[in-house]
Amino acid sequence: MQSFDQVYTGFHAATMQVNMAVDAPTEGGYGIIHDAALGIVDGRIAFIGPASQLPAHQATVIDLGGGWVTPGLVDCHTHLVFAGDRSGEYEMRLQGASYEAIAKAGGGIVSSVKHTRQASVEALFNSASKRLQALMADGVTCIEIKSGYGLDLATETKMLQVARQLGAQLPVSVRTSCLAAHALPQEYQGQADAYIDLICDSIIPTIAAAGLADAVDGFCEGIGFSVAQIERVFKTAQAHGLPVKLHAEQLSDLGGSGLAARYNALSSDHLEYLNDSDAKAMAAAGTVAVILPGAFFCLKETQRPPIQLLRDLGVNMAIASDCNPGSAPVLSLRLMMSMACTLFGFTPLEALQGVTCHGAKALGLGTSHGQLKLDYAADFVCWDIQQPAELSYWLGGQLMKHRVVAGELT
Repeated sequence: MQSFDQVYTGFHAATMQVNMAVDAPTEGGYGIIHDAALGIVDGRIAFIGPASQLPAHQATVIDLGGGWVTPGLVDCHTHLVFAGDRSGEYEMRLQGASYEAIAKAGGGIVSSVKHTRQASVEALFNSASKRLQALMADGVTCIEIKSGYGLDLATETKMLQVARQLGAQLPVSVRTSCLAAHALPQEYQGQADAYIDLICDSIIPTIAAAGLADAVDGFCEGIGFSVAQIERVFKTAQAHGLPVKLHAEQLSDLGGSGLAARYNALSSDHLEYLNDSDAKAMAAAGTVAVILPGAFFCLKETQRPPIQLLRDLGVNMAIASDCNPGSAPVLSLRLMMSMACTLFGFTPLEALQGVTCHGAKALGLGTSHGQLKLDYAADFVCWDIQQPAELSYWLGGQLMKHRVVAGELT
């Protein structure tokens, strides 16, 4: 007789397994198991399959009462911790001001930096937890949170400490990224290389030593940093044993994604202006393309990421909220799935892959999260739907019936 901590029954499963066993059903590409059961031991999946094949066991049995179970959603790109309000910039954009013009006028990221530097840890935690709970209510069980609104050692550290606290106090897995190379702080205007010195000589080493970051990120754009400057950041991250990620090709083609691929980046994100050679480099490196339809929509962009090219090259495509106070005030990852389908031509299957198995890979968690698979984290969601495609079909609505993290109902 097998001993489980919990056994969940009474549902159909879309397992999203990347490498399905030959005897496992793969109906519609979702890895579907009808009348499924999940057995949990120590917060990990110890059985997944038809309930009829569940071994005799001792366990607490929880009937989910129908519906569909998927892996918990993974939001692999957010700027969740910040202070201040930028709704005024939203009004400015609606009146014709561009993202770049607002940034050059002292708005944008620099505005958030001012307020975030002034905010207490408690204030940052309280505001971020509200945003996080909204995403959790939409099915998110694993999330990445970046720094980048501090642009000095004290505030970057404060932001990452808040991110760690969110993961410790709420039922969600949190991965953190040091995004000190997000923008040039006002005190370094005209001294971009000197600010990169600060990042490489002080911020990354201190944060790495404190164990506050799981990765290092940067913003490679005309209003951000050059390829050469970002490469210095990447070399420093590499020296401290941290993987890298990159905001690239959102507003122009600077070749950032090619640089990211050369450093075996976990992901390159945005990608509206991605060129063919850099896409091929990403494919060769296994770098995930993170697509951010919320920023595309909010900024009223017209240049779409080259989805068919990425598809043809076999590049894994993730989808994320990019939740931030300026270009993507997004609190629904499911809405991003729908936008990816409607605006960029994703299929509902690709959209679900984008927020499960591919989203997990973009965080370096491809062997532990994002699939219903033996020995993976028992993070999953039961949805009140008739087919998995409904997760992209519905615009809003309370579709989540149950949310399970590390095997426990939350």
